[in-house]
Amino acid sequence: MSLENITPENAAPVPSDFIRDIVAHHVAEKKYPQIHTRFPPEPNGYLHIGHAKSICLNFGIAREFGGICNLRMDDTNPAKEDIEYVDSIQADVNWLIGGWAEKELGLTTAKAPFYASNYFDQIHEFAVALIKKGKAFVCDMTPEQTDEYRRLGKPSPSRDRSIEENLDLFTRMKNGEFPDGSKVLRAKIVVDAPNIWLRDPLLYRIKHTSHHQTGDKWCIYPMYDFAHCLSDYLEGITHSICTLEFEVHRPLYDWILESLDLPRTLPKQYEFARLSLGYTIMSKRKLMQLVEENLVTGWDDPRMPTISGMRRRGVRPEALRNFAYNIGITKYNGITDVSVLEFAIREDLNKHALRRLAVLRPIKVVIMNYPDGIGEELEATNNPEDPSTGKRLIPFSREIYIEQDDFAEVAPPKFFRLKPGGEVRLKYAYIIQCQKVIKDASGNILELRCTADLTSKTGGATSARKVKGTIHWVSAQYAMDAEVRLYDRLFTEAEPEKDGRDFKSVLNPKSLEVITAKCEPSLNDAKPTERYQFERMAYYSLDKDSAPGKLVFNRTITLKDAWAKEALKG
Repeated sequence: MSLENITPENAAPVPSDFIRDIVAHHVAEKKYPQIHTRFPPEPNGYLHIGHAKSICLNFGIAREFGGICNLRMDDTNPAKEDIEYVDSIQADVNWLIGGWAEKELGLTTAKAPFYASNYFDQIHEFAVALIKKGKAFVCDMTPEQTDEYRRLGKPSPSRDRSIEENLDLFTRMKNGEFPDGSKVLRAKIVVDAPNIWLRDPLLYRIKHTSHHQTGDKWCIYPMYDFAHCLSDYLEGITHSICTLEFEVHRPLYDWILESLDLPRTLPKQYEFARLSLGYTIMSKRKLMQLVEENLVTGWDDPRMPTISGMRRRGVRPEALRNFAYNIGITKYNGITDVSVLEFAIREDLNKHALRRLAVLRPIKVVIMNYPDGIGEELEATNNPEDPSTGKRLIPFSREIYIEQDDFAEVAPPKFFRLKPGGEVRLKYAYIIQCQKVIKDASGNILELRCTADLTSKTGGATSARKVKGTIHWVSAQYAMDAEVRLYDRLFTEAEPEKDGRDFKSVLNPKSLEVITAKCEPSLNDAKPTERYQFERMAYYSLDKDSAPGKLVFNRTITLKDAWAKEALKG
């Protein structure tokens, strides 16, 4: 795929922000032969929507400036990493950027990831080079002692070891002679630097743990700060774009690279504010807690803010890309209202979702003057926003189902749906009038008996008669059952951890409701790749739990923001 082949449908509008301004300036002055960015997650959990912002920024910059972007696993801590997470990251990135910033464009996608572990031999050589320069030493203090000495700005008793002794000890660390935690390699910078990250930081630690890529080859592993900048250098990264919490790490990033007399142009780090989203938590540790405590069904639970959860819920990658572009890139932390994300999802689905009829909480209607046993097929529009989707035929019969909420025995003011003696139009069909309400001995409504104006069929020659209300329906004779999962926000508060409260205390007890709906028969051919609007209700997608004869739909998002109404009531 070339830049010219990216169509308006799969190309989000190109934004402007301070990082892109920097890159544009570098391109104009021809500072680099080619712009080269990277997205470097640690494979210790599933990616979430905060990562989507970084993915779209890094791959987007490469796409916009004719550059390259690497997907790299920063896999330097095997005790917390797993091949499951490696695979999930590749799937998520490839889904998010597929058809938008692909390999044919010169970008490295999830189909060909890099690994920091690919460079362990070279990173080890760089560590030896620092020791030989007198800029690194092996330290014997415990982790607790190290933290205390660094906090107080005190030098380690091991700091003045000779180069020869440090080389010997580091070799023995590599050879597995020492237990975990007994020794580390530290940089020799400034013990009392104002920036604590420069206070002789750790470069290597001992971990007798098998690695998901390198197996048992190594028992020492580089720290993130050491491996990250060197991986950037080895891959030829020009712009190392990180979130704002790494701003204080930048002097260490620069110190490591500048201390090694490297021959090529060095990468530079730039920081932006990470995404904080209302009614959401982003901590991998806390998301894992939700999974491990069975508060959700897994990392891809549609209530989770993970990319895989949003994909399963039915969100399209185009919606996430547009959201990531529209919220902007800044230097200032803040909370983005979740309604901004929901608007992007609705706007996208409105254009692409196929319209279908489904009744979630059915009440039977018998049209007494409609012929029994004889039905007809009515024409319905697949998507009024996209005429190319055409039309379909839906069956109509004497007995139909409508939504319980579309009938009121005692109607409130301005209720324009069905009520005793009242009229309403059945979408794509006729105007009906409620004549009688049939109840059981307990007073529960069993069915409504209505009559239809058989001259009022939508699209017919005498269909001009107007009524104020239009409702949806399905034929009782031809309707099919489907499990419908009504997902909502996972938390009841915009800031689940505000003032130090336990985020689990504000879990939304109504975040999932499972019902059996009555659906028009065309949904029997529903495809996982399609999105559907159940007219007047919400947007849905087919879940992976579906099987022949057992359809399962997930509610992606409602047509309107119900939470906004609740906020106004409050």
